[in-house]
Amino acid sequence: MEKILLLLHTDENGALPKAALEAIQTARSLACSLKESTWTVGLAGGRVQDAANAIASCGAGRFLSVTGDEFNASRYATDAAAAEAIARAAEATLLVAPATSRWARALPGVAQRLGGAVDTHLAGIETENGLAVRRWYYRQRIEASQTRAVRPWVLLLDSGAGEAWSGDPGEATLEPIEVETPESLKRTTVEGVQAPEADEQTIRPDAEMLFVAGAGWTKKQADGAVHADEASDLILDIVRKTKCSLGSSKSLVDLSGEGQAVLPFLTHLHQVGQTGSTPRHPKGLATCCHGEEPHVVGWRFINDRRAVNLDANCGWAHGKADVLYVADAFEVMKKVKALLD
Repeated sequence: MEKILLLLHTDENGALPKAALEAIQTARSLACSLKESTWTVGLAGGRVQDAANAIASCGAGRFLSVTGDEFNASRYATDAAAAEAIARAAEATLLVAPATSRWARALPGVAQRLGGAVDTHLAGIETENGLAVRRWYYRQRIEASQTRAVRPWVLLLDSGAGEAWSGDPGEATLEPIEVETPESLKRTTVEGVQAPEADEQTIRPDAEMLFVAGAGWTKKQADGAVHADEASDLILDIVRKTKCSLGSSKSLVDLSGEGQAVLPFLTHLHQVGQTGSTPRHPKGLATCCHGEEPHVVGWRFINDRRAVNLDANCGWAHGKADVLYVADAFEVMKKVKALLD
């Protein structure tokens, strides 16, 4: 029998992140699939009652909480202390949590304190032939199914790995857990947040569409000249108007080290593919990108794939895109921008 603990945290406004709802659905399914299993929700944050009420009908047997001003901001020491206290109170053998930056930083250390094991960046959990997790190994381009005998076992689920839970709010009864927070745990303080303006944010994990710019944007165009500045303005206009998320191929990101024209707003954080990210958007559009395997491997969770390329025999044409538009991406996106205006 497994004792499942779903670990969630609230943000500074007392709300749950979207990834939390996906983790709830996974924990529910896991509890239903494993015979005689029980599951508990553990919440940590500055205030958690509203969040607990929002998920009161999720079916959990208990709601444990660690709350207080010292747990409002993300901080390894206090986050780890809260998660450890909840796990011990629940006597959990399986700890399921969304792979937010907060839990991804704190929970591996918690697994060590509990004498257990941790697996991160999970793409799913299976129970058909015993409990196993699915993990994508990017460099080897394989998805593995693996299991562990050690308990407790901490499982961090990537966002987009499953369906989000939905249900009616209610009144949740919280069981508070006291956690001592000496000054040694509060040496790190959050003085503020530096973030770009909403219109300048180009990486949007929850966006409906991924827009990928390839190296072709900075190459010579039909008139024999390079138009990097015009490409920058055009791409940013598309991103701002559509509220999509911007991605890039490795070759375009690396151009800055080769002394070639670059798009100044692109960084390695935008890179999609084997050595970059694997975003999860419903739709994706690749422009001026050849669709080579190391890049396309980062598209495996994109449902509707489309590409614009002048080469009718590029990688996207070999079954890697649902639709390939054989055209000049510069001209196509100019017309798209005109329609958006």
